[in-house]
Amino acid sequence: MYIQVNTDRNIEGHQALNARVSGVVEDALSRFSDHISRVEVHLSDVNSNKKGGDDDMRCMVEARIKGRQPIAITHHAATVDQVVDGAVDKLVSLIETTLGRQQHKVRNRTDPPLPQEESPEQL
Repeated sequence: MYIQVNTDRNIEGHQALNARVSGVVEDALSRFSDHISRVEVHLSDVNSNKKGGDDDMRCMVEARIKGRQPIAITHHAATVDQVVDGAVDKLVSLIETTLGRQQHKVRNRTDPPLPQEESPEQL
């Protein structure tokens, strides 16, 4: 699972921030690592010109699940740590729901199984 962290010009995108965000994402999504090929995290300061205010940090996270369309969530909070934690929690919930639906469909199929082709050795 590849994790990419992007920041806007108002957030210092230094290595420590990238490592911290990548660590949070990797820890939270490790049980889904077989299903996820890439995660992109976009951090931005919504009202940087006003300096301050509640929920002025925004985190958009997009996960690419193998064999499916990418899924994305957005979360707002007051600090970078809060916004990343909240966004990752939302993403975990969405992935659980998405993969749960997929597994439910496979387990509860009502159509008859497809006939297996006979191999030349069986003839």
